[in-house]
Amino acid sequence: MTLVMEGIALDDPLRPFIVERMTAATSRGRLKPTAARVGFTDENGPKGGVGMRCALTVEIPRRPATHANGLGETPRLAFDAAYAALEHELSRERQRRRDVARRPKKYFAAGQGHLPEGEAGLPPVRHRRRSA
Repeated sequence: MTLVMEGIALDDPLRPFIVERMTAATSRGRLKPTAARVGFTDENGPKGGVGMRCALTVEIPRRPATHANGLGETPRLAFDAAYAALEHELSRERQRRRDVARRPKKYFAAGQGHLPEGEAGLPPVRHRRRSA
């Protein structure tokens, strides 16, 4: 996975922490991400207050890019907020795909009404065609 960080110094002590957390967050799924981007921007300049924004984007093959934002007073707080949002998005996506895979298909569910009472409705065994 290619990890690009923008908006923080090369010798910032936050960099190893970011690498560790991003690797942990993206290693849970079956598909491994191809790229991740971490961007820090100061929203309100030198005025102080809640002004650091952290934007996280993860690109996974055959899926739309997942994006999350977080605001905080320091880059660490902004990253923590964005990381929590990214974990939530990734878990929602995994749950959504799991639910779609488990849901019975329309014609399978409709065929269950034609079976005698008490007979188990199992799908027919499907045989793969082999190519020469």
